[in-house]
Amino acid sequence: MANLSQPRFLDYTTARTIADDFGTPVYVYDMATLKANAAAVLAFPNAFGLTARYAMKASPNAAILKIFNQAGLQIDASSGHEVRRAIAAGVPAANISLSTQELPADFAELYELGIEINACSLSQLERFGQACPGKTIGLRFNPGSGSGGNNRTNVGGPASSFGIWHEWIDQVQAIVLQYGLQVIRIHTHIGSGSDPVVWQKISGMSLDLVRQFPDVVALNLGGGYKVARMESEVGTDLQQCGAPVAEMFREFAQATGREIRLEIEPGTYLLANTCAVLSTVQDVVSTGADGYDFLKLDTGMTEILRPSIYGAQHPIYILQPEAATETRDYMIAGHCCESGDILTPAPGDPELLATRALPLCQIGDLCVIDGAGAYCAAMSTKHYNSYPEAAEIMLDAAKLPHVIRRRQKLADIWANEVALD
Repeated sequence: MANLSQPRFLDYTTARTIADDFGTPVYVYDMATLKANAAAVLAFPNAFGLTARYAMKASPNAAILKIFNQAGLQIDASSGHEVRRAIAAGVPAANISLSTQELPADFAELYELGIEINACSLSQLERFGQACPGKTIGLRFNPGSGSGGNNRTNVGGPASSFGIWHEWIDQVQAIVLQYGLQVIRIHTHIGSGSDPVVWQKISGMSLDLVRQFPDVVALNLGGGYKVARMESEVGTDLQQCGAPVAEMFREFAQATGREIRLEIEPGTYLLANTCAVLSTVQDVVSTGADGYDFLKLDTGMTEILRPSIYGAQHPIYILQPEAATETRDYMIAGHCCESGDILTPAPGDPELLATRALPLCQIGDLCVIDGAGAYCAAMSTKHYNSYPEAAEIMLDAAKLPHVIRRRQKLADIWANEVALD
């Protein structure tokens, strides 16, 4: 279990330098951790070859895409815009797979560039067949079951709109036949979970789908590998999770003569613990003896939305030049004029609040919100209350900081607005 008594890669001296040079709030990524996570994913157990893709929706900065591209990871894109963004960052089109809720108008053009497309609904499959008859295609299925911390992170089962419902195979086969399509890839994705038994179950269900399509050469089991941000959380052991899956692929080959290549596409696993948001305590307030002591930060749902919408837990630290001898229970509030901008929801119940025991604080202290690499910079309420986008910083191997996204200028927020006379 990781030692979470202090931030994973930020100490006071480094944090103070970054705050002084680049201001707060600021996302701080650690290059060494990014590369180590990439190596761990590329070592995922497999029977007949592995294609590991980075789910770039987790954090799509070009610097991150380039690091992973150089490490040997390919890309999972969730929109046509992400495809264009990855190509602009130098990722070869042939290394990009698109699985999207909204098939872009230019999908045929993107396909001709070399990307792979997974049809995620019957209408998407129909549209692809009409535009690209006789071509190869992947199919994303909803296998009928899922795994996730809550309904907002579970992307499999009858309550999820992702993928073609597994009972509609006859309709799929009819469309494939009508347009002479060649199905070469099956894709399933069940959400965020760490239970190896669940992954084995879904692997078996997914291989049963592969049986229905004789030209399939690859099975993509998606991502969603649970990451332990908090010390109390259980993360996914990729080796433990993957070994039985690889064995199922071997058994499938013995039964059918077909050696299927495995694809996975983690996002959170690769990014979550590679980044922290560095912020400043900008106010300290109390609501009396029966209330709370609040630390108000210069960050919040504008940089970290997960606690507000998921009730997600993030490690929080106060960095001070001298170790404090006194602690206090604090509620951590963001800077938005929004009652839901709280960074310390109660574990397991996002409707309740919970305090954190932290060193006695004063205005100006540095605060680190750890585990902020995935679905934070990429999924924030930026511009709410007209706060500009925060800067993003990358620490290199020598722990020297480099800007990978400049802090947005305030006037840029309204630069695209057109006033009426």
